[in-house]
Amino acid sequence: MSGSLSSGGEATAGAAVLERRPVLRARGVSKSYAHGGRRIEVLNGLDLEVERGTILAILGASGSGKSTLLNILGTLDRPDGGTVEIEGENLAGLSPTRLAALRSKRIGFVFQFHHLLPEFSAEENVMMPMRIAGRSMDAARARARDLLAAVGVAERATHRPGELSGGEAQRVAVARALAQEPDLVLADEPSGNLDSRTASELHALLATLATERHQTFVIATHNERLAALAGRVLLLEGGRLGAVRG
Repeated sequence: MSGSLSSGGEATAGAAVLERRPVLRARGVSKSYAHGGRRIEVLNGLDLEVERGTILAILGASGSGKSTLLNILGTLDRPDGGTVEIEGENLAGLSPTRLAALRSKRIGFVFQFHHLLPEFSAEENVMMPMRIAGRSMDAARARARDLLAAVGVAERATHRPGELSGGEAQRVAVARALAQEPDLVLADEPSGNLDSRTASELHALLATLATERHQTFVIATHNERLAALAGRVLLLEGGRLGAVRG
């Protein structure tokens, strides 16, 4: 009897530890670029941890390195030094093929401009990552419809990007980012191209997805209203992150 209770307790403790493990961990990340015959240091020994189901907002002046940081966290670029882990897997040394597979499955991206494929419908755009990954047409379509409903544009599923408003297109881009059920969604000024009212609606959507779908977001933004919805806010300055809130 005591053995059974012990095993159950160990299983529960193990699940709790897994839940607390950061989705994303970066340690000592550095990055510099050559410019005009000299090296410009953009990131300088930066550390970061992101918990599951949270929104982290990263603030910083233009040129502070926010996009560079997101590119490194999203495996689109490699750091000069330091390590990045996603769900405990160290990205250092992974082959380009393995990085591409990890990026496809575990990371979603939302950019300032939606970057939807203009010749495909909203539904087809959301299906695209799943079809590339080998999911069946029926399964991809069913999940795309679920996601479009979740972001509030189900009735626009058959419309192409040119027939959507800016806010609708960005909601479709969010749905596409969620298609592969990623551990992490990286967003670079996701509402930067929207008017104030539409931006507020998008911000509310991201907050709902974090709460109801336990989705994790790291968002680089200048928008203080969006940052106000985040559980944590960090400032990127001098190549390092400092706490503003949380």
